[in-house]
Amino acid sequence: MPIIDSILMELDQEAATTRKVLERVPEASLGWKPHPKSMSLGQLSLHVASIPGRLAEIISKDSFEPSQSGQTAAASKAELLSTLEKEHAQAKSILAKMDDAFLQAPWSLTRGGHVLLKVPRISVIRSILLNHWYHHRGQLSVYLRLLDVPVPSIYGPSADENPFG
Repeated sequence: MPIIDSILMELDQEAATTRKVLERVPEASLGWKPHPKSMSLGQLSLHVASIPGRLAEIISKDSFEPSQSGQTAAASKAELLSTLEKEHAQAKSILAKMDDAFLQAPWSLTRGGHVLLKVPRISVIRSILLNHWYHHRGQLSVYLRLLDVPVPSIYGPSADENPFG
């Protein structure tokens, strides 16, 4: 089995879970922040929805130099859900074209032309695309809890939703 097949299966499973979390985001609270230095609910939610396709595009290149642009905020729940669908489809399309040799090839993160990180592309998919996505989805679940929004089951029962009855 090609390496990418297991990544694509995980991507599909986690996109479905992410959708459950994004469906709970209250539109009336998109501007809310738990702390002045934090992203707003709308910014964090849109970031979570955008990660798969945006990062798959970045990983498809041999290197990336990030800009200092800020995160835009979602204007509605519909925008969040449509963004997730679009970005998930884009990620699948990009990643499906990657063979094992391409996944093992080096990828670099640069700043000011200097290499900060050089690792096999598969490591970037695991750490920056997937783990980064899960990290921010976890932050989003905390935002929901702080807003007293029932948190869906992510990897097992939550205090709000017990699938075991």
